Amino acid sequence: MLLTSLDPAHPSATDLAAAITVGPDSMSRAQLYEAARALAGSLPAGPAAVHATPTPETIVAVTACLLAGVPVVPVPPDSGSAELHHILTDAEVTCWAGSPHPGSDLPAIPVGRRGRGEATTSIAPADDDLAMIMYTSGTTGAPKGVRLSHRALAAGVDALADAWRWTPDDTVVHGLPLFHLHGLVLGVLASLRIGSRVVHTGKPRPERYAAAAGTMYFAVPTVWSRIADDESSARALRRARLLVSGSAPLPTPVFERIAGLTGGAPIERYGMSETMITLSTRADGPRLPGSVGQAVRGVETRLVAESGQLVPDDGASIGRLQVRGPMLFDGYLNRPEETSAAWTDDGWFITGDVATRDAAGFHRIVGRESVDLIKSGGYRIGAGEVETALLAHPSVHEVAVVGRADPDLGQRVVAYVVTEQQNRARLADTLISFVADTLSRHKRPREVVFVDDLPRNALGKVQKKQLQ
Repeated sequence: MLLTSLDPAHPSATDLAAAITVGPDSMSRAQLYEAARALAGSLPAGPAAVHATPTPETIVAVTACLLAGVPVVPVPPDSGSAELHHILTDAEVTCWAGSPHPGSDLPAIPVGRRGRGEATTSIAPADDDLAMIMYTSGTTGAPKGVRLSHRALAAGVDALADAWRWTPDDTVVHGLPLFHLHGLVLGVLASLRIGSRVVHTGKPRPERYAAAAGTMYFAVPTVWSRIADDESSARALRRARLLVSGSAPLPTPVFERIAGLTGGAPIERYGMSETMITLSTRADGPRLPGSVGQAVRGVETRLVAESGQLVPDDGASIGRLQVRGPMLFDGYLNRPEETSAAWTDDGWFITGDVATRDAAGFHRIVGRESVDLIKSGGYRIGAGEVETALLAHPSVHEVAVVGRADPDLGQRVVAYVVTEQQNRARLADTLISFVADTLSRHKRPREVVFVDDLPRNALGKVQKKQLQ
């Protein structure tokens, strides 16, 4: 059983009246289990969609699907008509578990309906059965359905429990979307497996994080930046034992400010919908700014150069990151060619990211090979390194660095900068010199573009394709 804490006979099944809290609403594990069992008995065979709003209903609906052995398809609440149609038709969804998305006319089976009660007694999903179809953000085309088995989800959670020393005594606090790996699987389902309490704050606001008495807090860099700017809320997190950042690189200035205000350095982790979390700083290990840590239990990684040779573990040489482990997905739904292309002939998943690794196995993610590895004048420049340097300048609030085609250099470094500075023309020259002095001359931006904000997805990740 994936969600072992819901099994009354399991050792981790000690219940609490507020084991699961979403906004103002709370329920015990027993209440969740009974509501999910009732819904599970009414679900037909075939994938069911869940309109993944931050509500208790979403958690009941997802749990019901997992108990019934029905593949669950979390659907973002803000899906437009084209994206919604693509997800529902590609996954061949039969119904909505819980309330439907307002843009769909598929039948819905409401939470609270009493079903046949058969799904959780006569049907026990096998470890290799499909548990979830999670759609990617679709930044390079239509969203792809990632097929995750019960076994993969369990392996991913268990590896994090080991790395983070996660126990039933913990309380997890977050306000992340419930249609994504970070918010749904790590933020909710992991607690339903481990037996820890979970508090979803509705929205990831600093004051809501501060008001929740947690031991572990999950957020994306945008949220951590806002918490860092709210000193009273940040200081309220001093009682936590683990502050986790993911889904995008955490800027070093934010890392240092959070560490100073809370008394505990945050940890970073790395993963994808296709892989769960494969790299993480350990709760009992060193916490280094810019590092996403070591391979979690059961995971192997390697860095491969363009030549096909392995990259040395010197902490500086950049290579294409490839991973393998028990928590990886079973392929893209209805896309055999793309599934095949995502794996090497000898069984490694090609992440599409480039990284460095040192002799102790600590990884630093340079970024996506397609947008974050800039080849300029014969040099290989990591966009993240230039972004970190720029963020150290007091006038820079946010920044995204990309490579733009250049007839002389191949690519030139271009920085998109959010700032309140009025004299932007003079500031541009200052920032270019600042990077040259901080890093090296060949890594300096050749162009600085000032913008009011950066395009981001629901998790705060910058959409660089929109900047090129």
